[in-house]
Amino acid sequence: MFTNRREFLFNGGMGLGTVALSALLAEDNPLAPKKPHHAAKAKHCIFLLMEGGPSHIDTFDPKPKLAELHMTKFQKQRNKFEANMNTGERYYVKSPFTFRRAGKMGIEINSLLEHFGPVADDVCFYRGLQAESVNHPTALYQLNCGNQFGGDPAVGAWVSYGLGTENRNLPSFLVLPDLANPQGGAANWGNGFLPAYYQGTPLRPRGAPILDMAPPAGVSKERQLANLELLNGFNRMHQQRHPEHEELAARIESYELAFRMQAEMPRVLDIGQEPEATREMYGIGGANKDADALGRRCLLARRLVEAGVRFVQVIAMGWDSHDYIEKAHGARLRAIDRPVSGLLKDLKRTGLLDETLVVWSGEFGRSPDNGIRRGGEAWGRDHNANAMPVWMAGAGVKAGHIVGATDEVGGAAVETVHSLKDFHVTLLHLLGLDDNKLRYLHAGRQKQLSQVGGKVIRELLA
Repeated sequence: MFTNRREFLFNGGMGLGTVALSALLAEDNPLAPKKPHHAAKAKHCIFLLMEGGPSHIDTFDPKPKLAELHMTKFQKQRNKFEANMNTGERYYVKSPFTFRRAGKMGIEINSLLEHFGPVADDVCFYRGLQAESVNHPTALYQLNCGNQFGGDPAVGAWVSYGLGTENRNLPSFLVLPDLANPQGGAANWGNGFLPAYYQGTPLRPRGAPILDMAPPAGVSKERQLANLELLNGFNRMHQQRHPEHEELAARIESYELAFRMQAEMPRVLDIGQEPEATREMYGIGGANKDADALGRRCLLARRLVEAGVRFVQVIAMGWDSHDYIEKAHGARLRAIDRPVSGLLKDLKRTGLLDETLVVWSGEFGRSPDNGIRRGGEAWGRDHNANAMPVWMAGAGVKAGHIVGATDEVGGAAVETVHSLKDFHVTLLHLLGLDDNKLRYLHAGRQKQLSQVGGKVIRELLA
């Protein structure tokens, strides 16, 4: 005896069940498109995560004062937490890089960013953001999930929960990691207490982005679908007996999504379809292998949002420069120059920049000083949560502006200062979501990305 219509159709073999499967899945699909809370400026988001903490002082916020103070003792009023600590001697360090003015507004950018000039006027540079932790995993959790201790949903998971997807044949939230995962691991793109439908799906950085995308030799799609229907029938009978196992529904949906992805994902992942000039614009095929790898991920991000993916996170690691910052940051800047500039140019060329929000950020910034006195090129910078480099581009953003400011040595944000929770609320706002309405009941209370509420940073909005 079948207990409901869906179970009947799942067990109907290749007849009526196959014909009606897609329509019935759409009725129950938790990722079906949802109306935003208010008119949205952006439909998609590409979040470029620079893991390790890039230095604002050496990228987009130069501090000439440091040249005067170079290798002099760092002057700082220790706070109450440091009063009984031996913090040792610290010294100011100047930037080893030169800067040039770019775009109509003449913003000073690191001279190694040779291709960034033409897109500078499409960017809003924000100098007022502050983090709360100088520990990599906890800072990454706060940036990605709004909670330093991990276990909460990632920003992309909240966006998927609030808006669903524009393409039910692809995951709503995709992650393009570097060769290694960021500190804190997969929890940086987890679903937390939200249903598992909303977690990020990582693509492998080498080899096939997704394993087993094609069915085994000799297995037809018709046979696959028949097996899937049979498996789902058993799963749903088990689900009815154990409704408390919420993860089972997500597992069923994952099987169905994996089957649908076989038809569309290989085409989307095939960047070889792009003209050679486009691939070259991203740095693909060039001598810089790091730029080639990141360029492939950035081009793939564009293709994914073009196909309807709601939130894509691209991760570039290697920014933790405690010493030899000229060599370490120099390599990172050369690696991101073509890929990131190419992404903005390509989004603008295709018209996608009008509906896509692009964010570039690390988990914190870096200090104007270093605890070890070293000469030559050996000096670096320590972690700094009081100032960090962030920029945004695309839909709804005040392009061609600098918002906020840091002090004369870059030690702390001093104008238009906001916390990460306000930044998260602003991202949601641009995507048409109200943080105070985007809630989920968990552990007896309504929870939200900002934890306890925040406010939109209006100065960033067009």
